[in-house]
Amino acid sequence: MGKKASKKAEEIKKTDDVWESPSLITDFDIHLFRSGKHFRLYEKLGSHPMAYKGERGTYFAVWAPNAQAVSVIGNFNYWSNHQHKLNPRWDESGIWEGFFKDVGHGEVYKYAIFSNTGEYLEKADPFGVFSETPPKTASITWDLQYEWKDDDWMDQRKRNSDHQKAISVYEVHMGSWRRKVEDNNRLLSYRELATELVSYVKEMGFTHVEFLPVMEHPFFGSWGYQLTGYFAPSSRYGSPQEFMELVDAFHQAGIGVILDWVPSHFPGDAHGLYNFDGTHLFEHADPRKGFHPDWSSYIYNYGRNEVRSFLISNAVYWLDKFHIDGLRVDAVASMLYLDYSRKADEWVPNEYGGNENLEAISFLKEFNEVVYGEFPDAMTIAEESTAFAGVSRPTYAGGLGFGQKWMMGWMHDTLKYFKRDSIYRRYHQNDITFSIIYAFTENFMLPLSHDEVVHGKGSLLGRMPGDEWNKFANLRAMFGYMFTHPGTKLLFMGGEFGQSGEWNHDRSLDWHLLDHAYHRGVQQAVKDLNALYKAEPALYKYPFSGQGFEWVDYNDRDNSVLVFLRKADDPKDALLVVCNFTPQGHHHYRLGVDFRGTWKEVFNSDNLKYGGSGVLNQGLLYTTPVKYHNRNYSITIEMPPLAVSVFKLEEELAEFDIE
Repeated sequence: MGKKASKKAEEIKKTDDVWESPSLITDFDIHLFRSGKHFRLYEKLGSHPMAYKGERGTYFAVWAPNAQAVSVIGNFNYWSNHQHKLNPRWDESGIWEGFFKDVGHGEVYKYAIFSNTGEYLEKADPFGVFSETPPKTASITWDLQYEWKDDDWMDQRKRNSDHQKAISVYEVHMGSWRRKVEDNNRLLSYRELATELVSYVKEMGFTHVEFLPVMEHPFFGSWGYQLTGYFAPSSRYGSPQEFMELVDAFHQAGIGVILDWVPSHFPGDAHGLYNFDGTHLFEHADPRKGFHPDWSSYIYNYGRNEVRSFLISNAVYWLDKFHIDGLRVDAVASMLYLDYSRKADEWVPNEYGGNENLEAISFLKEFNEVVYGEFPDAMTIAEESTAFAGVSRPTYAGGLGFGQKWMMGWMHDTLKYFKRDSIYRRYHQNDITFSIIYAFTENFMLPLSHDEVVHGKGSLLGRMPGDEWNKFANLRAMFGYMFTHPGTKLLFMGGEFGQSGEWNHDRSLDWHLLDHAYHRGVQQAVKDLNALYKAEPALYKYPFSGQGFEWVDYNDRDNSVLVFLRKADDPKDALLVVCNFTPQGHHHYRLGVDFRGTWKEVFNSDNLKYGGSGVLNQGLLYTTPVKYHNRNYSITIEMPPLAVSVFKLEEELAEFDIE
């Protein structure tokens, strides 16, 4: 340790006499923490405004095992590191703690750490529940008292915790969904979002909203994925209680809330977790394990028990204190593989010589076991882009235990298919049908996410080929295919009305586009697809099972036509889905059906109200006893150009046929 730092540390030790101080931490807490089994550390570590012996003050506790001395600094002591010193616990846990009656609610603070390595560090609280607004970086003492009004939602969530429900997610970046352009382009607050965003999501018919990381992050351009305040909702938009109000408002509107969660890496900001006590406390010391080349960030040491307790406690915290309904886990693939995005000499094999990160795999399994053990009605969703087996299978069956997994293959194949001019699609039918081959190997969510509208990829609308009419028809058809394909759904903001420009996190979506009929038409189509999806059990009853899907015809390559059934328990509740992915319509196109009777078109993306050409099947369609598609009966339809049509059996006629 350097002489200067050592002298300052000794001065701190000698400044004050040891005083009697309360502790929130028991011996059992320490046992759980050190064994990696303490999953509510936020109740013990961090800052906690409280009363002790009739005096109001704040209790602090921080894990810094390689520190020689730790003190709390802030405005209350003029940022002096000599006054409010913490005491090391006798149990060698590495936790420092103390109670100060002159530090109240709402005080800005950091930890001053004198490390055994000779460094003097000033760190934000890893368990801080509120932070200064960036670019400021200190934590703020804060309580989380809030009177929730979402009892009906939470009770209903418990009663409806199985997979058999519609899940349609609207993915949102809070800072760019909508801005107050007239007020210097400022961000909307949590309270403003509780009015404007909640009403919009409800109007559009989405069942859930998913926020890109809301946890505090110093660099706005990271979209929240380079975060430093794991337990603090970003103060850019308001206080923790105001974020609770937003979640509460969604719940009262019947809408679930999912948070993007990032246990895969963290930035090297001086006030953050990196080099926390002068050593590689949270991250691996070996850069081949501890540094992420893609994001210039640092990777957690998943084999360290205290780090596992920290991360899993953080997941539990959002579900517990903020009533969050689900966590979408970012960059799971980067956690699973030691050689992820690395050259041959940039990684270290596991103990068996393989490339699997066994510690991360063990961590993810335990994370899911804890979340579903304590919140069985919540959901976890993996963003995982490889063929790693069993991501959404139970841990007792050898899986990772996630509830769902993003179907990245479907997203890439579908966008690649729709980007092609329709004249060439006959040669690429496999791109659009391939997903069904593996659709039931995992519990898949179909994403059209933020990653697909950035970094030069353009907007969804901008990737569609052809003139204006064709672009919008393609977009509506793609959404129709998405909502009728097996799996749950996720759509990034702006896609639902045909945002024409690439997403820019520094400005609002282009809401003025809704002055134009084509954009309003796409928005109405998505709204109606959400309504259809929620109303028809055939579309949501078996999202992850072949029991809910059956091909009728996937061989009409020349016309780029697909026909399939989505099914529920009652065969008569099945929906017949017809996709025409070229601008050429077809008259009297014959479709095989299982039941004689009358059929009705319940959705058609070519509807005039959506901006289509208006080729509809109005009225009832009657079966004929003509066998087709290996079925005993058939109907003929007017197939609209570049559109998805959905038909439903209106009435079964058992005794006679009307031809």
